[in-house]
Amino acid sequence: MKASAQTEARRESRAIAAAWASFGAGLAFGLIALAGQPRPIAGDDGVAPPAAGIAAIITAAAFVLSTLLHRRADTAPMPPWQTAVEHAATAAITLAFGAVAYVGVLTGGEILAIGLQGLEAPAIGGALLTGVASATGGWLAFRAGVDLTTRDLANLLFAYLTIGTVFAMITAADPTWWQRHFSDLGSGDGAWAFNGTVVVAGLLVAVVGAYVGRDLHRWLGDAALPRIGAVVLLFALTGGALAGVGLFPLQLTPVLHNIAAFGTLGLFALTAVVVTVVMPGPPMTMLLTTIGAGVALVVAVLLRWPFAVYSAAGLEAVAVGIMFVWMTTLVRTLSAFAPEASRPSALPSLRPRASMGA
Repeated sequence: MKASAQTEARRESRAIAAAWASFGAGLAFGLIALAGQPRPIAGDDGVAPPAAGIAAIITAAAFVLSTLLHRRADTAPMPPWQTAVEHAATAAITLAFGAVAYVGVLTGGEILAIGLQGLEAPAIGGALLTGVASATGGWLAFRAGVDLTTRDLANLLFAYLTIGTVFAMITAADPTWWQRHFSDLGSGDGAWAFNGTVVVAGLLVAVVGAYVGRDLHRWLGDAALPRIGAVVLLFALTGGALAGVGLFPLQLTPVLHNIAAFGTLGLFALTAVVVTVVMPGPPMTMLLTTIGAGVALVVAVLLRWPFAVYSAAGLEAVAVGIMFVWMTTLVRTLSAFAPEASRPSALPSLRPRASMGA
């Protein structure tokens, strides 16, 4: 059910208050962390690293606070297994919000440093920048905690992938990485930026799967739990494979890295098919998008091998774009068909055969 105008106004007032509180906390901690001589905007000794850490902690805290204020009661009528899934997803999203804020501030710092070459910020200037970054993250995270949807998570995933990849490209040790593949960003100095981005993105893919399962359960009920469980598991495996791309850098463990990379592509394709089959109907837009995404992936691979139209980096960019289109269609379809209200399961455990007497 849509929130009333009064409820929405109250929520927005709380979010604005959270933004101001985040600004104050960021300013105070920034003054402590940046005390001393003026610093450059970016770099190991610059303003950006401590500002990013402070903004990340404040952003994550704002999401936790908002979740406790607005959604704590949702789990009260749920059985233990469903409550555990909700809590695990919340913990993962909290980590993701912190990571987005951290990488976002670092990326912003690098961009400012390019545009403001030679600028050194005094402690108060750096603290103000920290406060602004903390306020932005705190407001966005607090708003998300009010009523986090699968669409919000999908947007967060692709925003994080974009920001993290841009930061990795800006700080890449080898400027010719694009002639080969994105995995080259995970090698050499600053490799943590790309590898860390991919690991957290894998975690977010798994969480998106948990929320897709939540929406499917609201739509289909307990009778569909075995099929919904298959969807959630496939999303988790896809996210795990994606995380493996970052955990096993190409130059250090090429075999494991390639297994993870191609495994991500294959598991994503399988997940798309299974999700579409699980949906009642399935909806025509979802069916056509899944078929179109499959055809597009095949064509993209053929353009790389054997026609060599673009590099492996080009193929990876195209694959992510196809994934984005498909996932956008998925979350919009679920938004249209799945009820908004929370749906506690009537099953006390995840052993449907024993519970249903099957």
